[in-house]
Amino acid sequence: MLKKSFSVLMIVLLAVTAKAQELNCKVKVLSAAILNVDKQVFTTMEKSISDFMNTRKWTTDEFGTSEKIDVNIMINLTGKSADEDIYYGTFNIQASRPVYNASYTSPTVNFLDKDFIFKYSQFTPLQFDDNRVGGNDALAANLTAVLAYYAYLVIGLDYDSFSPKGGEDFLKRAQNIVNNAPEQGKAISGWKAVEGNKNRYWLIDQLLSPRFADLRTYWYTMHREGFDKMYNKPDEGKQKILEGIPKLHQVNRDNPASIVLQFFFNAKSNEFVKLLAQVPKEQRSNYISMLSQMDVPNSAKYQSLNR
Repeated sequence: MLKKSFSVLMIVLLAVTAKAQELNCKVKVLSAAILNVDKQVFTTMEKSISDFMNTRKWTTDEFGTSEKIDVNIMINLTGKSADEDIYYGTFNIQASRPVYNASYTSPTVNFLDKDFIFKYSQFTPLQFDDNRVGGNDALAANLTAVLAYYAYLVIGLDYDSFSPKGGEDFLKRAQNIVNNAPEQGKAISGWKAVEGNKNRYWLIDQLLSPRFADLRTYWYTMHREGFDKMYNKPDEGKQKILEGIPKLHQVNRDNPASIVLQFFFNAKSNEFVKLLAQVPKEQRSNYISMLSQMDVPNSAKYQSLNR
């Protein structure tokens, strides 16, 4: 009887532990530029940020361990205030989603945020409240606000890739962070429209704007009707991705130099190159031309396919 009870208990425990939080986030903090600070501080910082991203419940859905969203964050610290624990630098985030019935994962986010300043005191717990984004200390709250913003963004785009506008609620939560972001004079930036046209404000604003509705639709089509069909209907999957490029081109013509399209291509340019390499040369030129116009920083990669 004791053995049977133990077996039942183990089954229950395994069932509980099989459920996981949404993110599988790896964090790296680069601190070579910061002098006269105990390096253990940055080890603790890495763990604090990792724990915040991985243990917080971001949705009401249950995720199995294999369903967690892979995320990588690299924080490059370039400076520190002389008398306080205030750091500044850059924040790079990458994420991906699995492709159905394949070992390949498709990048969904690859973004470098240069508006990054925060206060971090070793061993002080990272706290965040959606209803009180600014917290008691604006610079300390800015760290968790940035982390939560990108967590919701990653989750929203992941959900969008599995169902049309399936991530709407999470993208709106990211926008809520923007609308209630910490403020401290000019020290904190990236949250306001007037602070530039390629920051966190404009990224989420454009993702949710009707002007970019075709981009959101294409995001779903590209993943669910394109990549996810490659295993058994490769030609149909490729065609779905290719036939959406002209609509994307029109979005770019209507909204030139938008951050959201560059954000899209930061993650997707290599996939377009690999896809077009499989298309007969005589059919590539129009797609190459459109992609080169939309994604100028990566135009050389597309043009190389003409050789």
